Amino acid sequence: MKWSFFFLLLPLSVFSQKNSGSREDCDILITNGKIIDGTGNNWYYGNIAIKNGRIIKIGRDILPTSARIIDAEGLIVAPGFIDVHTHIEGDEAKQPTADNFIYDGVTTVIAGNCGASNVDIGKYLHWIDSLKLSINVATLVGHNDVRKAVMGRANRDATAEEMKQMETLVDKAMKDGAVGLSTGLIYIPGTYTKTPEIVDLAKIAARYHGVYASHMRDEGDSVTEAIEEALTIGREAKIPVEISHFKLSGQQNWGRSKVTVPMIDAARKEGIEVTIDQYPYTASSTSISTLIPDEILADGQDSIRARLQRPATKKYVIDYMIKRLKKRKLKHFSYAVVAYYAPDTTYNGKSIEQINLMRGRKHKVKEEAETIVDIMMDGGASAVFHGMSDEDVKRIMKYPYNMFASDASIRVMNAGMPHPRGYGTNARVLSKYVRDEKVISLEEAVRRMTSLPAQKFQLKDRGLLKEGMAADIVIFDEKEVKDMSTYEQPHAYSKGFHFVIVNGVVTVENEKHNGTRAGKSLYGPGKNDNSLAF
Repeated sequence: MKWSFFFLLLPLSVFSQKNSGSREDCDILITNGKIIDGTGNNWYYGNIAIKNGRIIKIGRDILPTSARIIDAEGLIVAPGFIDVHTHIEGDEAKQPTADNFIYDGVTTVIAGNCGASNVDIGKYLHWIDSLKLSINVATLVGHNDVRKAVMGRANRDATAEEMKQMETLVDKAMKDGAVGLSTGLIYIPGTYTKTPEIVDLAKIAARYHGVYASHMRDEGDSVTEAIEEALTIGREAKIPVEISHFKLSGQQNWGRSKVTVPMIDAARKEGIEVTIDQYPYTASSTSISTLIPDEILADGQDSIRARLQRPATKKYVIDYMIKRLKKRKLKHFSYAVVAYYAPDTTYNGKSIEQINLMRGRKHKVKEEAETIVDIMMDGGASAVFHGMSDEDVKRIMKYPYNMFASDASIRVMNAGMPHPRGYGTNARVLSKYVRDEKVISLEEAVRRMTSLPAQKFQLKDRGLLKEGMAADIVIFDEKEVKDMSTYEQPHAYSKGFHFVIVNGVVTVENEKHNGTRAGKSLYGPGKNDNSLAF
């Protein structure tokens, strides 16, 4: 009886000692929430314990002592969203709190898309850690900038020596932590690049288990050929493929998602590891230079200006733009709206048709094309282009291996008239396409925003609510969540995200960013893997 009494008391004694001290069992305890864990499974009620930046316990029956308790009753608790296609480069220091992403539930972004990145990836990621953003950052290495570093904006094939230099840069980038290689094949100098060059560089990225992410060569009339090129690169380089902002541009192409989505499905059945991403809008956004013939854009702004000053070249460019407009079945350049034009910010938010009239010109398409040439002579502008079908957006959205992406920078409030996707991509999916139109389920939308991108870009401790994973967590009201940003008034944060936690640190509390900057750099699988040295 004496020994039995001792053993009966021991567990109680140990428990009492554990809980009587000043140290808590966890840093944050989230209780009573409807947990959507990122797998695509149905929500369930449970609690989540967080300590030292990680999830240490999750389940219905846990209730440890905690330094802080967040009561999530009536709210969804999900992994932090991962935005797989962003362009934050150049804006990090302007707005380190990254409010537009954080208020939209984003805790991690993939940078370096469309062929545009820092070439020295190691230096860039080290700088990101020293700067400290409110979001985590992983990056691709951009082919366009690698090519520029070696051969500028030249419109020609690379020599053998230049190819070797580019291979070396990509190899170093992958060893420094890039998650893959990106291309922007409608941008200079990517548009001058033939497929074998890309295959060669993609093979380097494949050695380090990276991804090939592409803004394809065409997203309109020649979209099927562009998709096939991306698949060919994946097939020949033996590398996973991510096709960026998958869409159909131009009214003449509406409905062709009935062809393009099955192409992706067929490629996966063939064994190509291909996925896509999209932004949930019917307008795109990029440089107005994409309206100009590629060959005019070689060798920098001085060369562009010199070419456009030649009467014969100017006529060729104007005729080219008018012909493309007619293919869209439009009579004016009303679909192209300037987002930011440095020489005259009164142009911001106005269409080329409106700007042309502001300049006192006739309401004629030829004069509108001349206005575009004038803007290009002054250095160009960013623009929003209206020209997609909501039916295509929905059809693409239903495809299960499709992620959501903003294709946006870190926004500075009230700067320019940018695309609303930079503020409201995830909230728009959750409100318009999940809650209101029921295109996909809530659990499926969360999977596309979390575990699917984490798997694709090999962010091994992100994307799931699971013990041992990094504590990137969003807590939102599925009935309230809404994108507030519009084309007319883009500078508005999404609403409905009550709490956002980044690396175990509360960053948004009660729908207010508290200024915390707990983000860090995330590295690709090639980081410090000397066994794969080039």
